[in-house]
Amino acid sequence: MYLLYSILLFTVLFFIAPVYIFKLKFRRKEKIHFRERLGWGLPPRPSGRPFIWIHAVSVGEVLSLQKFVRELKSRYPEGTIGISTQTGTGRRMAEEKMPAAALVFYVPFDFAGCVRRVLRRMRPDLLILAESEFWPRMLREAGRRGVPVLLANGRISTTTGRRMRRLRPIMRIVLRPVTRFLVQTGRDRDRLAAAGIEPGRIDVAGNLKCEVSLPVLSSGEIARGRAELGVRSEERILIAGSIHPGEEGPLLEAFRSVRVSGRPVRFVLAPRHPEKFQALEKDFASSGLIFARRTLPPAEGDWQVLILDTIGELARFYALADAAFIGGSLVGWGGQNLLEPAFYGKPIFFGPHMDNFASLADAFVGDGAARVVRTPEDLASMFAFADDAGLAEIGRRARRTLEALSGATENTLAAIEAILSHV
Repeated sequence: MYLLYSILLFTVLFFIAPVYIFKLKFRRKEKIHFRERLGWGLPPRPSGRPFIWIHAVSVGEVLSLQKFVRELKSRYPEGTIGISTQTGTGRRMAEEKMPAAALVFYVPFDFAGCVRRVLRRMRPDLLILAESEFWPRMLREAGRRGVPVLLANGRISTTTGRRMRRLRPIMRIVLRPVTRFLVQTGRDRDRLAAAGIEPGRIDVAGNLKCEVSLPVLSSGEIARGRAELGVRSEERILIAGSIHPGEEGPLLEAFRSVRVSGRPVRFVLAPRHPEKFQALEKDFASSGLIFARRTLPPAEGDWQVLILDTIGELARFYALADAAFIGGSLVGWGGQNLLEPAFYGKPIFFGPHMDNFASLADAFVGDGAARVVRTPEDLASMFAFADDAGLAEIGRRARRTLEALSGATENTLAAIEAILSHV
C-alpha cells in the first residue's frame, strides 16, 4: 500500500513540480528550499526536552495556533518547539508570529527517505498535526520510531468524512500511529468514528481558532487608522475578508447599487489569493467605482473600493471596519475564518456555504451573532448600514459567542501532558 502511495505521489509531483517551481520562482520571486523539503540542510535539534514538532500547513493553521504555542512554551520552558509549514506564506507567518518556536522549517516531501532524515535530525518527543494533516509516510515513520502523534484542532469536513468512510480499511492502517485525536466538535468525532477510528482515541477538545489573541486597538488608534485611509467620520466601512474568485462580482454590484443611492459607505476587498485578482480594477472599470490598492496608496479620500493585496493586515482592517463579510461562502468553497471580526466585536455576514466552519457558523447564527446573506437584496442591505443599533448588537453578541467557545487550549495542553508523561 505504501509503495503504491509513493508511486502516485511521485507521479503527481513529477507533473505539478514544474508549474509550482515556475510560479514560486518567477512569479512570486520566492526561494524553493528544495533541499529542505527533501529533509537535508536542517539545523541540528536544539538542546532541551521535550522537543515538540508541530506541523501547520499554511497561514490559517499557523494563526490558529498562536496562543496555544505561547502557552505550550510557558508550560515547558526548558523544552523546544519546532514548526513546519507547507507554504512560504505560512513559514513567514510562523517566523513572525511565533517567537516561542526555536525552529521553523518546511515539512519534508512525504517520501520515506525525506521523512526519516527529518526524524533522525530532530528526534522529536511528540509530533502534533494541526486540523487534518494526515500524511501517510510521516505517520508511519513516526510510529516506527516510537514518536507519539497528536492530532490537534482536528476538523473533518463532510467531503473528507465521506472519503474516509469509503477508504475505511486503509484509513484505519494510515491513522493507527496517531495516539490521540483532539477534534473541534462532536460532528468531527462522529466522522472519525465512522472511518473506523476507535472512539476511545477521540476527544472533543474545542476549536483552537476560538482562542483568538489579537492586538487590541483603542478608539483613538482606530480613528487614526481610518483617517490615514481617508475615511470620514460619517462613512461606514464594510470589509470582505478572504474572498474567492466568483464572489467579487455580486459583492461589487451590491456595493455599487448602494453607492448610487448616496449611502456614505466604503468597501475593502481582501482576496484570499491577491495574485489572482490583479486585473480586478480593469474587469470592473465599467462599474463607475474608484479602485485603489493597499500597496499603491491612493490620494487621500479618493477611493471607493480598496483592494487589500498585502499579507498579515486583514485582522487590523477588521478592527478598522464597521462590519465584515466572510469570503468563500457565496461560492462552494466552504467559507473562511469568522473569528477575527468576532474578536473585534464586528457584525458578521456570510453566504450559505460555510461547510468548513459549519459548527461555528451555526453557533453564531443561533446566538444572533451573525447573519446569512443569500440574495442580491441581502447583499445590498448588508452594505446599506440602515440599522446601526441592530448591527452594534450583532457585534456585541459576536464577541460574547467567541468568549463562550474558549477552552480548547487548556484541553489540548492537558492531552499533551498526559502523552509526555509516558515518554
